Amino acid sequence: MTFGQVLGHNRQKDLLRRAIASGRLAHAYLFHGADGIGKRLMALAFVRAIFCQNGTGCGTCTACRKVDHHNHPDLHILEPDGATIKIEQVRMIQKELSFRPLEALKKICLIDGAEKLNPAAGNALLKTLEEPKGEALLILLSSQKERVLPTIRSRCQQIPFYAVPRAILQQALQEKLGLNESQGHILAALSEGSFKKALGKDKDLFLDQRRELLKALTALSPGSIIALFKLAEEIAGEKERFQEILELFQAFYRDLLLYKQGMPESELVNIDLLEKIQRVAKRESTATLLAKLEAIAVSRRQADRNVNKLLAMEVLLMRLAA
Repeated sequence: MTFGQVLGHNRQKDLLRRAIASGRLAHAYLFHGADGIGKRLMALAFVRAIFCQNGTGCGTCTACRKVDHHNHPDLHILEPDGATIKIEQVRMIQKELSFRPLEALKKICLIDGAEKLNPAAGNALLKTLEEPKGEALLILLSSQKERVLPTIRSRCQQIPFYAVPRAILQQALQEKLGLNESQGHILAALSEGSFKKALGKDKDLFLDQRRELLKALTALSPGSIIALFKLAEEIAGEKERFQEILELFQAFYRDLLLYKQGMPESELVNIDLLEKIQRVAKRESTATLLAKLEAIAVSRRQADRNVNKLLAMEVLLMRLAA
């Protein structure tokens, strides 16, 4: 993938292009930002441009094709082994980086998930960052920069990445997936600027299951205890998508609040459910909507701490049905 094929992030592209053109590459970079917004794609485009035999990241030369297929002898990709990146992995990479490049002018190590370096691995990596080989370049990727050791962060040139603007993501999704304007708007809004999220396992949830979930949610009342418990059980069973379902509920109640405040329809996420939003908003006040949004936020924080999901969902639905 070339720089031009990476969606958005034009400032980051310009910075990296200038570094290559001037021959003033840092010995280590830290690309940080939310998961799935293009950091890895940008890193690989950066590697391709450095290795390219034509100096452009052309995509057609042997070096570019090898980068695309992850079989270039001078590119090493380090990812978590299970939950963490271990010291044995770092030592293996250090050994590889101590050798001269085989085909390119540099050896490059891409560390995807730098926040998952365990303490021993992080401290071992410091040696390479403090005493870099002249022909070695490290690119660290992290979706949680604050969890990367401060001593590692301080030795890297940090490049922040931000969510892809909704309009750009929406257009790309409509073209790539053949979506209509309404579907593109909804998927782009719920994906929060993450192309990976939009194209991943959540796509069907956001476009198809969303309507059924919100229909069941808005049908609840304080007296519908059996239906409430049944819905809570169904949602709690969606362990891998529990947080995403909470995001759907949060977006819906945010829509209700915005509609209540007279915001234009274009600001809403669930633009295909405008009649439902209008109907539900009539029975809510600003105060009740703010209270329900806070209840959802509490549930999301609890989910991150591995609480009993069924109990948490039962309590949340009781508050939303009130």
